[in-house]
Amino acid sequence: MGKSVLEIKDLNLFYGGIHALKGISLNVNEGEIITLIGANGAGKTSTLRAISSLEKVKSGEVYFYGENINGVSANKLVSKGLSHVPEGRKIFGNLTVMENLELGAYLRKDKAQVKKDYEMVFEKFPRLKERKNQSAGTLSGGEQQMLAIGRALMSKPKMLLLDEPSMGLAPMVVKDIFNTIVEINKSGTTVLLVEQNANMALSIADRAYVLETGTIVIDGKAEVLLKDDRIREAYLG
Repeated sequence: MGKSVLEIKDLNLFYGGIHALKGISLNVNEGEIITLIGANGAGKTSTLRAISSLEKVKSGEVYFYGENINGVSANKLVSKGLSHVPEGRKIFGNLTVMENLELGAYLRKDKAQVKKDYEMVFEKFPRLKERKNQSAGTLSGGEQQMLAIGRALMSKPKMLLLDEPSMGLAPMVVKDIFNTIVEINKSGTTVLLVEQNANMALSIADRAYVLETGTIVIDGKAEVLLKDDRIREAYLG
């Protein structure tokens, strides 16, 4: 097993009176794709937002490469190598594709390497290259998702948090996005994936955690969970 990249210990998160995360613990090792699956409202997005300090946790710890990152601001986390692609993509629609990518690289000083990374993103997403001078708001949903992932890659992340990358996309596009996630992982980026499409997620992940109302109820190897009757019944239709 690679070394631990992310470790969450006993995380509790409240939204007003609602106990959204109830003492969850999980770990992600270097080079893995880990997926969080569960129904809407199970706490998957809350987990990612807690890791990224977008939500303030009540108690518990988050460690990134052994360093406690509780409450470290989101942009500091990017410079430590943790990049978050939020649900709903959150790209800048009035900026061009290229300007969105440039924002992804804004903390980096190594200009020559940054240039190479633009090429790497365009190689992964040829359609972004064709549309690099278009304003991002004119892209299709799938292209916007590609741009959101491309922008995150421009920060040279050691770890990528992906929240519902397949949401609202056509099945063919979803396949492309998932193939790209596998490629990104193979080139050395660890991935924590939150995904409604449990079948797709489990088919590319190493391990999975299943959340129900803020609690981890099952975890294990993704290939085993794919065959688990409880999972099949609840999440795989």
